[in-house]
Amino acid sequence: MGSRRMSKKRSSRNLMPFGAIIQLGSRLWNVSALSILILTSCNVLLMLRLLQTDCPANGSTNSATRSQSVARPHVPPAPPAIIDLQFRHTLPITNLTSPLNADFQLGRWDTTRSIKMVDHVIVGDDFRSLSTRYSVCLATQSSVERLHSLVEVAHHWTGPISAALFAAGDDELSVLQGYIEFLRRCYAPVRERVSFHVAFPKERLPTHIFVTDKISSFDCALPEASLQQLLHLRSAETVRWRLRNPYPQNHLRNLARKNCQTTHVFLTDIDIVPSSDLAQGVDTFLKADTCKRLCAYVIPTYELDPRVTFPPNKSELVRLTTRGLARPFHHKVFIYNQYATNFSRWEEDIESKAVHVSHSVTNFEFLYEPFYIAPDTVPPHDERFIGYGFTRNTQVYEMFVVGYEFLVLSPVFTIHWGLQNRKGRPSWRERQNTNNRKNFDQFKREVFARYNKDPLNMVVNKSKDQVNSYKTK
Repeated sequence: MGSRRMSKKRSSRNLMPFGAIIQLGSRLWNVSALSILILTSCNVLLMLRLLQTDCPANGSTNSATRSQSVARPHVPPAPPAIIDLQFRHTLPITNLTSPLNADFQLGRWDTTRSIKMVDHVIVGDDFRSLSTRYSVCLATQSSVERLHSLVEVAHHWTGPISAALFAAGDDELSVLQGYIEFLRRCYAPVRERVSFHVAFPKERLPTHIFVTDKISSFDCALPEASLQQLLHLRSAETVRWRLRNPYPQNHLRNLARKNCQTTHVFLTDIDIVPSSDLAQGVDTFLKADTCKRLCAYVIPTYELDPRVTFPPNKSELVRLTTRGLARPFHHKVFIYNQYATNFSRWEEDIESKAVHVSHSVTNFEFLYEPFYIAPDTVPPHDERFIGYGFTRNTQVYEMFVVGYEFLVLSPVFTIHWGLQNRKGRPSWRERQNTNNRKNFDQFKREVFARYNKDPLNMVVNKSKDQVNSYKTK
């Protein structure tokens, strides 16, 4: 009996620690479950906070949010972190079919039947009403590789935008339609203001569009990185074709311009970003304008160091030029491109909130190619000039022959990101320039015959060698 009692006491002493362990484990489990519940609740609240963040219609940024963004390496250089986290805007993707509202078998051909064009494949929600309210439309053109620049342009330009895009075959068209869907989902200014048109080469007309659901995972804060992902869908054959064949800039410029519905057009390239008040300021100016002549209004264009932020006004832009962080467009690459604008005089003009004429261009010379606003009755861009070289300056030269006066506006401006130099320009651009130079002799004679004017003596006194010498200066 004694031994049995001793055994029970020992068993009782051995079981007590085990029970305590069970109770301790139960308490720890309760604490862990409570911690998980608290963390889950915090994550849900944080997610709801992020989903409520919207894109500002004017595209404004601040230094606090810029520091959270990812830099955007690109050639030509682009500003780091142009699209900030405050631009994040999400909508559920409810339709993965093609958003392009067009029958690509029914497009219209150019005069040589080498390029087929389709108008208004997607129309911005407010494009029609904006075209009624504004007297000027921004017309721009782009290849698929640079289309991300449209985000910043659309956030700065508050009026209607006509965008002509180039696609070489089914895979590039699929990339375009996927990226347009992404842009419209993420950025209200693109969805509301932009009407898209497309052009195709005869050798690579589209037959069908394949749809990818990859865009559902794209981050709206990273438009360029999202485009790079889509570009991987292009075949190696398409990439080789694009390298071999020049880009039809003038076809696309005409396509974009002629699909504007306003009396005046501001014709630019996709990487030319307008100052934030340009659309409204110029609209007010044009509605009060009393020009009795043929007038084209030049908007000064500057290159900007990608390390700085977009200047909010003319005073800040001028300050950046004094520090060497901004300079006239193409100043180092080819000074004659913009020289006649007379940037020094523009910078000295007293800044005013109201858009006004700073001065007239009095030293017009061949190869001058400003970005300008003019009535939609100016001569078209000659589509014989394919690729780079003699594409814009020939059209501006014809305007000068017709009798247009070029007037420089202030305080508005446009920006091209990156300080350019000759070393950064690829050799194929000079080859294309040489090919286009061959068409210029015929072009200048046609202009002389059409208007019976030769104000720069391009036909009468200048030999072909003299004209070619402009490019070597």
